[in-house]
Amino acid sequence: MATKKFRCNVCGYVHEGAAAPEKCPVCGAPASEFTELKSEKKSWWHDKNSNVYIVVYATVMVVIVAALLAVTALSLQGRQRANTLNEKKEAILASLGAAEQNYDEYIAAYAVDAQGERIESVSADEALQMLFDLKKAEANATYPVFEAADGRIVLPVNGTGLWGPIWGYVALEKDMNTVAGAVFGHQGETPGLGAEIATEKYQQKFVGKRIFDGAQFVSIVLRKGGAQDPEHEVDAITGGTKTSDGVTAMLKTSLGHYLPLLEARRNASAGAEAAVGTESADTTVGNAVPVVEEVSNDEKDANK
Repeated sequence: MATKKFRCNVCGYVHEGAAAPEKCPVCGAPASEFTELKSEKKSWWHDKNSNVYIVVYATVMVVIVAALLAVTALSLQGRQRANTLNEKKEAILASLGAAEQNYDEYIAAYAVDAQGERIESVSADEALQMLFDLKKAEANATYPVFEAADGRIVLPVNGTGLWGPIWGYVALEKDMNTVAGAVFGHQGETPGLGAEIATEKYQQKFVGKRIFDGAQFVSIVLRKGGAQDPEHEVDAITGGTKTSDGVTAMLKTSLGHYLPLLEARRNASAGAEAAVGTESADTTVGNAVPVVEEVSNDEKDANK
């Protein structure tokens, strides 16, 4: 028979048995003063030691924390994007050696198509925004250009290193051939090896190099064992062969997208120089002073 519990209403004594005692052994109260205690089964939300309570509690906490993190991330997204955009602007100016300049005043951003023609429907801000997904822009045959007030241009490049994405900005002089400066970045190249591409010391090696050999586009090669062509090659990174190969491929491919623009600019520059040379020659001829031959007095007397 199941054991029951009875509590004395007078002194609180609890008796266990099939029925209440005839009288309370503590205070002597009769059986009529005892009340049977009914056992109450706790629900899982009242039993903090139950497995169901633990699982539900943990799930609710995870959902709440995840929601808070998501809200925080979304609220900071605009600020993070703005900071990243400022870093890109600084990198563009750094490639030109113009870190002290104001980007918005010094740089004109636009985009060109596969023929090197300016896309008028793309605003300066839209061209800058393309840097967040340059591969997508390239897939759409849309290439951002950043032109300095002095006529130099900066071209963004992107590729793959040993462990992940690599990218950068290459500034060209007004001849559209000579490298004015370069800035490179990476996501996970090996420190002390491939990561050297992000150091100013290594980036300085690119200054003065040429991407054309005459009329032929040759880009810039990172040569293992040392540069053999000082105009178009730089020393590869010691111990960073894969990263060096990645930079070589990146420069050739990314700069190659801009060939129509570069060749058009080079041809226009050559034509302008030729026109200036012709005009200068014509001016020299037009301003020539006639030569008057002097006649001696003896010759004058002989002619009389």
